[in-house]
Amino acid sequence: MSITELTATERERILAKAALFAPPANVLPDGRRDLVGLSREELAAEMAEAGEKSFRAKQLWHWIYHQGVRDFAAMSTIAKPLQDKLAKRFVIGRPEVAADQLSQDETRKFLFRFRDHEAVETVYIPDPVEDRGAVCISSQVGCTLSCRFCHTGTQRLARNLSAAEIVGQFMAARDAYGEWPSPKSETPRLLSTIVLMGMGEPLYNYENVAKAMKIIMDGEGIALSRRRITLSTSGVVPMMDQAGEELGVNLAVSLHAVRDDLRDELVPLNRKYPIAELIAACRRYPAASNARRITFEYVMLKDLNDSEADARALVKLIAGLPAKVNLIPFNPWPGSKYETSSPAAIRKFADIVMNAGYASPVRTPRGQDILAACGQLKSAVQSAA
Repeated sequence: MSITELTATERERILAKAALFAPPANVLPDGRRDLVGLSREELAAEMAEAGEKSFRAKQLWHWIYHQGVRDFAAMSTIAKPLQDKLAKRFVIGRPEVAADQLSQDETRKFLFRFRDHEAVETVYIPDPVEDRGAVCISSQVGCTLSCRFCHTGTQRLARNLSAAEIVGQFMAARDAYGEWPSPKSETPRLLSTIVLMGMGEPLYNYENVAKAMKIIMDGEGIALSRRRITLSTSGVVPMMDQAGEELGVNLAVSLHAVRDDLRDELVPLNRKYPIAELIAACRRYPAASNARRITFEYVMLKDLNDSEADARALVKLIAGLPAKVNLIPFNPWPGSKYETSSPAAIRKFADIVMNAGYASPVRTPRGQDILAACGQLKSAVQSAA
């Protein structure tokens, strides 16, 4: 069997396993269907089933995703009899805001609860210099990866999120900041980018993540450019190829170690897809270029991965890749056994990487006081199952 066939087989296995953690149907107890999360084709099919012409789907798409309207009665281009008919059959949903916390540094963490009472955390991270910021979106309730330094990894996987629940996080954040209608220019106002770096491994819920991102990128709706979306993975190699081909969004890789023995401990997924396979997948990633570099996330752990030798090994590992390295001082959380590298060790590490020609910014911890920083997310609502 060729490498391509092996990758395809593994991809099928991943998608089959994802089905075991499928989200609930996007239907309310009263039988009404939520229109958020439907593709254009699915929305057109719903209109056809309701006995309406196909152009109604385009109208609804505009109102839902461009205007951000949640009430059919506010859709001024639709006559009232049809507004009433739609309201009886459909809803335009949002996750419930179960908690809303604001950090001293203006980072904002939402706890969003869904219809089955599962919940995830979503974080808005404002840019300290420019009047814009990133929405850090979750893709799963919990996580299966059990990365040792990550708080989310201590919460078992309850289920995948649906496309509606993924899109809904961004839409609810826009609601909170009054960012409707969608700006006509490529650069939205405050919520300018999406990072799929919240709870869960996006590539273990690929189909729902891909569907959600295609909705968000649609030019007649939210219209967020693929250049403003970053998908972060711990290294699900077979799905990285598919994401690159189908979505072409920016790629971030949670690396955190340059030796397999250490990465096996920190990121147990490495035992399945070791560093050599991961880096090979990065070299294949079609969206990677000097203009759109792959980001390697590297959490700095005292006396584990922060030596000058580690920095030199990292430079050798990524040689020739259009890349940058985000150095992340470890963000402590209750019960964690790791310590943050000293400022001096981080500075030496950064200098070595930067002198080799790779940008190596040190991420300023944001939202630590509300446990909203990198690696700290864990929903306060646990499944009762």
